[in-house]
Amino acid sequence: MDKTAVAPNCLDGVRVLDLSQFEAGPSCTEALAWLGAEVVKVENPKGGEPGRILGTGPKPDTDAYYFMIYNANKKSVTVNLKSERGLALVKEMAKRADVFVENFAPGAIERLGLGWEELHALNPRLVYAQVKGFGQGSPYENNLAFDMIAQACGGTMAITGERDGRPCKPGPTLGDTGTGMLLAIGILGALFQRHTTGHGRRVQIAMQDAQLQYTRGAFVQHARTGQPAMRNGAKPMAGGSLAPYGIYPCKPGGPNDYVFLFTSHNNPQHWRRLLEIIGRADLIDDPRFATVVARAQHEAEVDVLLSEWTRQHDKHEAMRLVGAAGVPAGAVLDTGDLLAEPSFAQRGIIQTMQHPNGEFRMPAFPVRFDGAPAPVKPSPLLGEHTTEVFADWLHMDAEDVNGLRDEGIV
Repeated sequence: MDKTAVAPNCLDGVRVLDLSQFEAGPSCTEALAWLGAEVVKVENPKGGEPGRILGTGPKPDTDAYYFMIYNANKKSVTVNLKSERGLALVKEMAKRADVFVENFAPGAIERLGLGWEELHALNPRLVYAQVKGFGQGSPYENNLAFDMIAQACGGTMAITGERDGRPCKPGPTLGDTGTGMLLAIGILGALFQRHTTGHGRRVQIAMQDAQLQYTRGAFVQHARTGQPAMRNGAKPMAGGSLAPYGIYPCKPGGPNDYVFLFTSHNNPQHWRRLLEIIGRADLIDDPRFATVVARAQHEAEVDVLLSEWTRQHDKHEAMRLVGAAGVPAGAVLDTGDLLAEPSFAQRGIIQTMQHPNGEFRMPAFPVRFDGAPAPVKPSPLLGEHTTEVFADWLHMDAEDVNGLRDEGIV
């Protein structure tokens, strides 16, 4: 499949100076790299960004899988930001960049002399983007935040979990990658506007604020009831308003052997088709189940009825049979299932990163351009592109770069 991947080149010629680390910022800049931008990570010469050692990698003492998955398609240069010469180099690069991205702790980038005012004065066309945990004006704007903190404070945990149970952290990293995707959209908007104005913009996003974008449905529920939206397991937040609506057990009974079944209240045919598939057409006119309201009132009976059928099938078969009948159905697929699904590899949704330290199968950018996926390129080794980037961006020769290395600046 990799042979058919085509770089979209939508951002061909766009230079991104990436001072971000961990996940929220790197997810944003990786999206820009998927779209064809030249993304250059600026890292500490002594070890690089902390994500490089977060967990294990393909081999001992190599970059962690964590770093590899959030930094595909990028370049790496090393610069000592604690040296005046190093900061001067970054400022020179900022003069030639189109986008600058950082997610340091609050106030850190300004203390380095790389704040919005300084870099905007050096390069008025620069789109200056920042990720923080909490927004300006928030009582917590100086607090540190990670994915789980944003999800707790942004509303996602409050609506995740079983009915009457404790709040849960959703598995997807909505606080990190979710924030990064919204920031990428903001950057693209600022780049587009720059064609008209000739000037860059300061684009800011707080991880807490971003979560509200992903929980908008909960605010609908609050508006309807006047009460905080609560968690309700796999059921609608309204609680019992639709049946069937939820996950049903499948054989052989493993931890993810379930299928999600749902019949729309806008399409009465869904319920009739579902009854035919499970061999209970005799219940089509049963007054307990004949209407949406009646099924909601007999939710427990509906769940038992469907569970008796789903337990006779594995989740893949249940999804295939119900889905083919025109009824919404989804097997609960785990990472093992997804990696084993051949169509993902064939379509380029999962690709193999050919990294110098070992291969890594990973989800690729899901947006297709002209029918083709963007290719995965390896995450950079620490400082791998210092000489190349400094030659291209700053017109420095190899001897100049070697001198910087000797001085401990790169």
